[in-house]
Amino acid sequence: MSLEDVQRKLNKYFANKLETYGTTAKGVDYNGEEAQQIRFAELVRIIRPKTSFTIIDYGCGYGAMFDYLLQASFEFEYYGVDLIAPMVEAGIEKHKGHGNAHFTTEEKEVPVADYLVAAGIFNIKLDAEESDWQKFVCSSLLRMNEFCSKGFSFNMLTKYSDPERMKERPDLYYGDPLFFFDFCKRNFSRNVALLHDYGLYDFTILVRKDP
Repeated sequence: MSLEDVQRKLNKYFANKLETYGTTAKGVDYNGEEAQQIRFAELVRIIRPKTSFTIIDYGCGYGAMFDYLLQASFEFEYYGVDLIAPMVEAGIEKHKGHGNAHFTTEEKEVPVADYLVAAGIFNIKLDAEESDWQKFVCSSLLRMNEFCSKGFSFNMLTKYSDPERMKERPDLYYGDPLFFFDFCKRNFSRNVALLHDYGLYDFTILVRKDP
């Protein structure tokens, strides 16, 4: 299966999740709200909010990250981008009362921001070969790097998960945290952090461009 076919299937998969569960954690395929909040807390460690900032939520879904940032009392301008039109439409509707919330399906409409975060966008590979999916992730990281000036963060299921759990879900991608740490160090910044200590079967990487 080509990556284009995988993307089309993923679009349908997530559109169905949204239709079934609505604008909830399960609507973007998280197990629940608690796990979603834990992952968000790790991703936003990239932010140093001395002043207001701009942020891109790459693969934003319906904009749950916006709600997290709002509850944290940050001062920010938010740009959510997602290929899945129903997700973007849901985000616009849910946050129409907030002038600092912007959603689009077009990357070209998103300005370069201070920060970029990507939550869970690499976890489901469906029938794609692992080697092809790893190349896809790397090319996505290169693109994400171009959209931010101060740093970006992303998370991924870890290959250090229990073997029996991984066998149960061959449609999921379990990344090698050491490979992606090295990739980020070599390609983006000397200031890279690997977070793998928050009790879930995944890891988070922070790439900090500013000293």
